[in-house]
Amino acid sequence: MAPRILLARHGQTAWSQLGKHTGRTDVPMLEEGKLGAKLLGERLARDPWRGLPGVEVRTSPLLRASESCDLAGFGARAEPWDALMEWDYGDYEGMTPAEIQAVRPGWLIWRDGVPGGESVADVAARADEVVAWARAAERDVLVFAHGHILRTLAARWLGFEASFGARIRLEPTSLSVLGWAYGAPALERWNDTGHLA
Repeated sequence: MAPRILLARHGQTAWSQLGKHTGRTDVPMLEEGKLGAKLLGERLARDPWRGLPGVEVRTSPLLRASESCDLAGFGARAEPWDALMEWDYGDYEGMTPAEIQAVRPGWLIWRDGVPGGESVADVAARADEVVAWARAAERDVLVFAHGHILRTLAARWLGFEASFGARIRLEPTSLSVLGWAYGAPALERWNDTGHLA
């Protein structure tokens, strides 16, 4: 069976709750986010996942992702990887979409990138690196990362431009699976937060 890539978004932070662009700032998780990461780990310990024995695990080195990985029970097996860091929001770090629109009407990150930060092409190139690694694996892989990079990763897995990420929302502490259907890349599961219910 062809390898799949399982995506875990980090738990809720104060900035993600407020809709602030959180790129490289190491904002800690809220207690709600920590609980969500533990619940995700409990879910992955049960059927059909059974703790994902043998799975290769990578995590963004940013605290909110690496701590989510630890709390879910995969920290000892995880390797930090800069390719999984969140979009560098540059001059827009810490701003909400409304605040950005006030200074740059019509702005769309998926088209325009950010001043002082990464372009769409920069983020797509990092996502392509992760896709190539996952497809070369001999077994499923699991990554803990952030909303925009994971949405870009899904777009690139499916063979779309990075801008497709604008059309697929991703909640904190969600579980997604990028797999295959009839030999073609497919979304097997997306934005699943059933473990939080």
